[in-house]
Amino acid sequence: MELRQIQYFVTVAEVLNFGRAAEQLGIGQPGVSQQIARLERELGVLLFDRSARAIRLTEAGQRFLPAARAVLVSVDHARAAATGTTGRRLRLGTSTGLGERLTTVVSQLSGRGLQVDLVSTSTRARLDRVRGGQLDAAFVRGQDEVAGLEFIPVWEDALLIALPAAVAPDGEVPLKELRTLPLRITSRRDNPPLVDLVMSACSAEGFEPVLGPRSSNLQDTHASIGAGPPSWTVIYESHAQVLREGRVAFRRPSPRLALTTCLAIPAGSTVSGDLAVLLEACRAASDQFE
Repeated sequence: MELRQIQYFVTVAEVLNFGRAAEQLGIGQPGVSQQIARLERELGVLLFDRSARAIRLTEAGQRFLPAARAVLVSVDHARAAATGTTGRRLRLGTSTGLGERLTTVVSQLSGRGLQVDLVSTSTRARLDRVRGGQLDAAFVRGQDEVAGLEFIPVWEDALLIALPAAVAPDGEVPLKELRTLPLRITSRRDNPPLVDLVMSACSAEGFEPVLGPRSSNLQDTHASIGAGPPSWTVIYESHAQVLREGRVAFRRPSPRLALTTCLAIPAGSTVSGDLAVLLEACRAASDQFE
């Protein structure tokens, strides 16, 4: 059993998609599939049920996942001990679109002598890793209750409308004016708070948006909006500020849309030490961009 096989297994188990797992790991999908298959042969059990359209963990896979995560945590601790970074190292889960706020948080933490390891992965994977001890905390949006975790609000993330620059009006865009344009948005399974917010806002304006094709990532979505027939999506304002999209224009919606960004921490954690320093850094980032 190799360490990379355990890492691959945990990543696939968190996203339940071999392609997305390969993208996060920075390798080709065939390599992930081959190593998982070798691990299953060595263990003598199937870890994933591949018979359905969407893969899922088998009972053996569900039993193996906590132990696999524990192995990775032990490796992290051993690596930190060898490099002399124990005690002042913060493992922080991040997400797309935190923009300059994240830069401010990391700068504040570094100034206080903390080494920051940033881990970008799906929301569910971030929450699982905080619960499992692989992350000390994680940024998430729109969450309120998850077993084993507490959520501390740190700032509000405003959302903008992304439209083809050629048809984007000046000023705010009333949502009801978008009723005839296809909405390109991620699936609810991947981001329930965001999808629920947008769909509820459209419903409140008296329409159900026409759903357009989904892209695998935001960059592809923007390329399709800029080059194809008129369509629209939403993007966090903090993310839009660091993008240079000549064919795509960003406008504030009317009514305004926003999601609360929180820090997810293990339930029962004491807000002291490095965690208190992290919250101070988040407050500084919030004040800077209000």
